[in-house]
Amino acid sequence: MQEYVLLDSGPLGRACQRPGMALADECRLWIDRLMARGVEIVVREVADYEVRRELTRTGALGSLRRLDDLVATGGLAYLPATTAAWRQAALFWADARQRGMPTASPDSLDADVILAACAALIGRPGDLVIVATSNVGHLARYCDARLWTVII
Repeated sequence: MQEYVLLDSGPLGRACQRPGMALADECRLWIDRLMARGVEIVVREVADYEVRRELTRTGALGSLRRLDDLVATGGLAYLPATTAAWRQAALFWADARQRGMPTASPDSLDADVILAACAALIGRPGDLVIVATSNVGHLARYCDARLWTVII
């Protein structure tokens, strides 16, 4: 059984912050501990996009460089969204709206359902797949989503 932890934009963005910031340092140590015990840490394309767009908007060049380094040299796996993930996300999006519980505004791309769809399709039966987030609410409807601070 393989264990996967997919990073939502909250912990991914935290991990990109400059060294010396307590929560950022804690997040990077948390990632290192998980990797040391064989957990595959996954950056999905949609989470990268959410973090990257804000870092670009604010001109946070150091954080952008750290974001790139997390995948290039930090040992994290970067996985783009597949056609199957987009189709699963469309099903989650429609389901949420049919139940009157949307996860984003009607005109939003809705990164939460895209990330949840990616989580639903990763690994093999029996693998443990967890989305590490700062906001469990929307994601937990469709996948195992936990606050990153409680995943050990």
